[in-house]
Amino acid sequence: MGFEHIGFIGLGLIGGSVAKSIKKHCPGSRIYAYDTNKAALMTAKEMNVIDHICEEINADFSKCDVIILAGPVAVNNENVKLLKPFLSEACILTDIGSVKQNIHNLIRELKLEKQFIGGHPMAGSENSGFLNSTDHLIENAYYLLTPSQLLPKDTIKSMYDFISSLGAIPLVLDYKEHDYITAAISHLPHIVAASLVNVIKSLDSKEELMKMLAAGGFKDITRIASSSPVMWQQICSLNGRQILEVMEHYIDILLTIKKNINENDGGELYAFFQSAMEYRNSIPHASLGSIKKEYVIYCDVKDEAGAIATIATILACNQISIKNIGIVNNREFEEAVLRIEFYKENSLLTAVDLLEKHRYTLYVR
Repeated sequence: MGFEHIGFIGLGLIGGSVAKSIKKHCPGSRIYAYDTNKAALMTAKEMNVIDHICEEINADFSKCDVIILAGPVAVNNENVKLLKPFLSEACILTDIGSVKQNIHNLIRELKLEKQFIGGHPMAGSENSGFLNSTDHLIENAYYLLTPSQLLPKDTIKSMYDFISSLGAIPLVLDYKEHDYITAAISHLPHIVAASLVNVIKSLDSKEELMKMLAAGGFKDITRIASSSPVMWQQICSLNGRQILEVMEHYIDILLTIKKNINENDGGELYAFFQSAMEYRNSIPHASLGSIKKEYVIYCDVKDEAGAIATIATILACNQISIKNIGIVNNREFEEAVLRIEFYKENSLLTAVDLLEKHRYTLYVR
């Protein structure tokens, strides 16, 4: 299922990735795009990702079958108002923001409920901007759709089929349920990661020993703290009520574990970690979630000249691209000291098979 004319207002990491995915899976579609970053638009045009650069939000968008609001959450709301005079009645309007209540409220005020369906691809990166976008970012990722109450069922099906055609996994939700779920599985984790980093920063000595030793697990679990502070400031402002509700429950859990540690309650401490282990191990690996997955292995290597080069050569000879490779001085997996990150899951799986055949001991994240 494809659309002939598709508009983008915003062409950053997610907008650019969706546009590239459309060109990959629906090459006959013509894409119109506006962004305040003119350099990004020129690059996208040169790469044949978009067909027409819009200098502003104007009548160029009136010919679109679908328009995707792909700017920051707060900016999308303002762009809807600018866009309304140029919307054809047959045009489907959607967005890719991670908070839905505000834009759904605005859509009701503007009487656009018959043509709006919220969208949220559950994929992303710590990096931002069009240059970091890829044509496979949303593949096998859940893509949440939040239809307005007055949206016709055939329009919902059209968007559902369109998202499926891009290799993503569409899931239809009520927008209030969406905001509660994302507060729990995306927004709170980002706050927790940033809090952990700030705790270490505040406790560290002037010699910064904590910073020096905070490799491995600590750096992995706080990776998302490197995300855009502007974006997360906006998310906390726009989804504050839902975040606070989830945060209260999290604080209750922290207070309980604090009490158990204080009382040295071994049974409760064991149950706490056992429950977390079992639930985490039951989370499926098949599809991407709200926080981008890393494809990482840790490998035992001897401390000798050429050890890393040998592994890199094995992988290169089998056309496996390495995203990042480096020594881990803070060892978590017995003797494993080499961390190797890949771009795709199939590259990781192939690498594991190859390196195990060469008798390397591996630990997969």
